[in-house]
Amino acid sequence: MVDSIARPHALRTSAERPASTVNGYIMLLVGLFFLALIPIGVMQAMHLNGFGALLIAAGAAGVLFVAFGFYLLQPNQAAAILLFGDYRGTDRATGLRWVWPWMTRKTVSVRVYNTTSERLKVNDLRGNPIEIASNVVWRVSDTAQALFDVDDYKQFVNIQIESAVRVIGSRYPYDDFTHQEKTLRNDSGYVSDELRDELQDRVAVAGIFIDECRLTHLAYAQEIAQAMLRRQQAEAVIAARQALVEGAVTMVETALEQLSAKNVVELDDERRAAMVSNLMVVLCSERDTQPVVNTGTLYQ
Repeated sequence: MVDSIARPHALRTSAERPASTVNGYIMLLVGLFFLALIPIGVMQAMHLNGFGALLIAAGAAGVLFVAFGFYLLQPNQAAAILLFGDYRGTDRATGLRWVWPWMTRKTVSVRVYNTTSERLKVNDLRGNPIEIASNVVWRVSDTAQALFDVDDYKQFVNIQIESAVRVIGSRYPYDDFTHQEKTLRNDSGYVSDELRDELQDRVAVAGIFIDECRLTHLAYAQEIAQAMLRRQQAEAVIAARQALVEGAVTMVETALEQLSAKNVVELDDERRAAMVSNLMVVLCSERDTQPVVNTGTLYQ
């Protein structure tokens, strides 16, 4: 059975190509030539010469014809040329330009744009709500796609920036004290590069090129900021304690090995355990310890 449901056609993408235009200064000389025909025709008409009226009409028509074809292009500007709605190419040459008067021109800027997104609330990889914002540097690389493949390329870029930031923000955790995975806070350069790649894939259909992406704001959402700060402080204390204990064990082990190797003193298991306990207290204590001098024997 034939499927009666109409299916949308695939998007036919446009592609920029050079337009056939003329240097405006050459056509300015042509316009001056037609303008000079008018006073000559007036003089001929004063002598009751019928050819004068023809010169006046030709000069006026020529001046109007040339005048309606002029347009200006500043540096980093381009003009898409259309013939009754059909794209005929893009002119990127700067200065005074001229094209057939029945052709329309759509000017588009190819300068660099700098867009900073709003602060978005996103759930990171672990489900924690965070606030994130980015700055994107972009420009139009294909004027045909920017003008004809999307409705409004500037609005399109702004929407895609927001979508890409949300996707990247939910792909990584905000932080990780174990350093076993990439995070938004500790690997901002890597995350920014991935954000650029993600955004470039999204805006390629509009003929946009992304020069740079950088995260400009990254923080926990206000409702969990205090709780996550206490968690970070606790994890930092635990990590510091772990490093302190590992260092103290290594120092005690080295001390015992050197005492035994140099035969400074021989300790039985009980006194060795006491020595280890005292050294661990001294090395791991947060306050300065007060030494106690034993004036008797080791066993009194």
